[in-house]
Amino acid sequence: MLPGWFVFIGAAFSVVGALGYIRDVLRGETAPNRVTWILWGVAPLVAFVIEVQEGAGLASVMTLVIGVIPIAVLIASTRNPQAMWNLGPFDITCGAISVFGLIVWLASSQPTVGLIAQVLADTVAALPTLRKAWSNPETESAAVFYAGAANGGLTLLTLSEWTTAGALFPFAIFAMDIVIGALVSFKIGKRFAK
Repeated sequence: MLPGWFVFIGAAFSVVGALGYIRDVLRGETAPNRVTWILWGVAPLVAFVIEVQEGAGLASVMTLVIGVIPIAVLIASTRNPQAMWNLGPFDITCGAISVFGLIVWLASSQPTVGLIAQVLADTVAALPTLRKAWSNPETESAAVFYAGAANGGLTLLTLSEWTTAGALFPFAIFAMDIVIGALVSFKIGKRFAK
């Protein structure tokens, strides 16, 4: 187990990765899927408030950072018209399912059920970007996803006890970010298509 202050190092990884991603968005080299990024912003910020109310401690730093970064990405994407990914029915459907999961999470009186609903909502929100990373990896930047994975991984390593409440969200972030980063870096979808 790592000391708790390592969550700040994880948060720093995410911030550095985000700055590179935002730079790429402003240059028009990256086109974020706004459905994914808006839901990635809203859910963690709500989760952060709940974590603070529940006394989650330093682990909530990861959640705050994971929520603020997508909002910054969205703001950057409004500054460059070339940084807009065209949304289709798949994106809208994933967004609606994710919003439903967030409603279940917020309405649930069972903390574990709520947490699972929130993680599922976050995962469904990631599907449009996962699909885009598979089919159009050139429209993404991998560094932000690897940085997010480092943040999730370091947060997991600071846990003194692995519980669903403490480990599920950081693990989901870690796993999804590794997958998206690999799809972008290695252009797996393009290679598979050939």
